[in-house]
Amino acid sequence: MTLGLVFGAVLFAGAASGAWGEPEGSTRAPSSSDARPPADLTGADLTPQQARQLVGSSGDRWAAYLSPQQYADLTGGRYAGVGLSVDREAGGPTLVAEVLPGSPAARAGIAAGERLVTVDGTPAEQLPVTEVVSRLRGGPAGSAVAVGVRGDEGGPVRQLTLTRAELAAREVEVDHPAPGVARIAVHAFTEGVADQVRAAAADARGVVLDLRGNSGGLVAEAVATASVFLDGGPVASYQANGEHRELTATGGGSTPVPLVVLVDGGTMSAAELLAGALQDRGRAVLVGSRTFGKGTVQQPSRLADGSVLELTVGRYQTPAGRSPEGTGVQPDVPAAGEDPRALALRVLEGLSSSAPASPAAPAAPASGPPAGSAAP
Repeated sequence: MTLGLVFGAVLFAGAASGAWGEPEGSTRAPSSSDARPPADLTGADLTPQQARQLVGSSGDRWAAYLSPQQYADLTGGRYAGVGLSVDREAGGPTLVAEVLPGSPAARAGIAAGERLVTVDGTPAEQLPVTEVVSRLRGGPAGSAVAVGVRGDEGGPVRQLTLTRAELAAREVEVDHPAPGVARIAVHAFTEGVADQVRAAAADARGVVLDLRGNSGGLVAEAVATASVFLDGGPVASYQANGEHRELTATGGGSTPVPLVVLVDGGTMSAAELLAGALQDRGRAVLVGSRTFGKGTVQQPSRLADGSVLELTVGRYQTPAGRSPEGTGVQPDVPAAGEDPRALALRVLEGLSSSAPASPAAPAAPASGPPAGSAAP
């Protein structure tokens, strides 16, 4: 499968905790796609309208249709948009979580914490957050989208027309909160992310891998990132079209370096796969709060016109056989109101003081044929 696996529309990166799909506690019944994976539609001669209709009628919560340029931009870390990240707590309003400096939204004076009231005339609360983000990014650079934004509760709604621009996603950010410690924040898994993580962790004596708000992405990049910290062995497994498949880390990862992984309710999909693997393998301590709970895998099919249709093909399990679907991954050390970053540093300090001087024991062998960093 030349396109590899992705975790569906989560590649619309930038939603904060609780931002995607139904809120926590939703009673939505599993869609038919969870039980009956769709056939591969590679090469199908569908018009964009037909593909969108198929997505809308599939009952697949994570189905998505992407133009050739949208798919290339999203997997490559670039996209056409307005520079807004959004957040919606259960039953709450749609809020602006972050504004990218220099973006169309920033130039229009939109600020984090404001309420996004409408998108192209439709009330934001009537739309799943995936659809809100899709509409904000729903056209090429130079196209326009109308938004209604309110500052204070009960204040006037500002009607703004934003012109989309090509923006570079900042998927990996690195800082050093303590001597020898690298905090590596990964916002989504696009092409090249694992190499950036490997470079950032190369000389560190301790690593905080910050996956908070990570919206998922390419399976191959998540597995390759796991390979930075594991010396081979299982990362995840899944059933697709009746076939059991294994995702396996490559050998040679840095196993002695103490590792803490920060997670929260915005940690989704490929990020949950990575966090669950490092937790199950005893390689990292997870700090923060329960992750989102999306354990399904999407297969992108390249249509005849070069566009991509993503449909759910199965669920994955961590090395210990857990599925995050609906339940998420629980942290080893809950933040419980504390500053998660400060707590992560304290946990890392404890790990560093108790780390053995000799290299860690070899990783557990894979339970299936190696898949390396490429998705099957």
